[in-house]
Amino acid sequence: MTPLRDMTMRRGLAVVLVAQCVLAILLVASDLEARLIPRLSPGPDVPDGPVSPGDQVRRYEPRETRPAYTDPSTLPDMELPTDLPERLEFTMQDAGEFGSVLLVHGAIEGGDADRFAAYLASLGDLTVPVALNSPGGIVDEALEIGRILRDRDAETAILSGMVCVSACPYMLAGGAERRVSRRGAVGMHQHYYETPAYLPAFWVVEDIQHGQGRVMEFLIEMGIEPSVMLHSLNTPPDEIYVLVEEELVESRLATEIED
Repeated sequence: MTPLRDMTMRRGLAVVLVAQCVLAILLVASDLEARLIPRLSPGPDVPDGPVSPGDQVRRYEPRETRPAYTDPSTLPDMELPTDLPERLEFTMQDAGEFGSVLLVHGAIEGGDADRFAAYLASLGDLTVPVALNSPGGIVDEALEIGRILRDRDAETAILSGMVCVSACPYMLAGGAERRVSRRGAVGMHQHYYETPAYLPAFWVVEDIQHGQGRVMEFLIEMGIEPSVMLHSLNTPPDEIYVLVEEELVESRLATEIED
């Protein structure tokens, strides 16, 4: 190899290395901007406490085990861990008067659908309702879990004192029957897509549209009124729109409302 060609190759490798470093920095910076800036900025005032018709938007706090919009006097029908699991956990629980349930509890992370399918396979027949308590997470994982539940003809439930928000309602939608307590909470907001801010706008828009299309297709497949998505599309990612009883019934996210 000639010295000139060797120098050219070295320069080429150096350019590639620098480009990779710049790309990594941009990815980290855009991710930090998306994750930190909305949390650090105060934003508009949002009320606290339980919701009522017409007063249903609350701050989204994904790490809170008992969000402010749940009734402080309401306790879950079972004892839950103090810290919210960073990914879904699956355990058989005694829910008091409700009976035995399979509790699906925690944030929805990558690989949780496969983990859930493996857990169900270890159980054999699923003869108890699936109680959900989750702040949401990865939408596509929630959709897959919803389909797994429907294939099992499972019943889903939101029990007293429990929350199912963000991507969690798509797991709820997978139940053949869907029971929601008046003292639980089901909420929606815009999906968060980890798309770097510097990418061309049409790539970002296309990605978002594909994601929304998958969600709408899923809701129709599950027999849920797709217009319920209006509540998510109109609510920023750092807020949550909590559905009231009438909306749960009309959208068919709940087939039964319980005390």
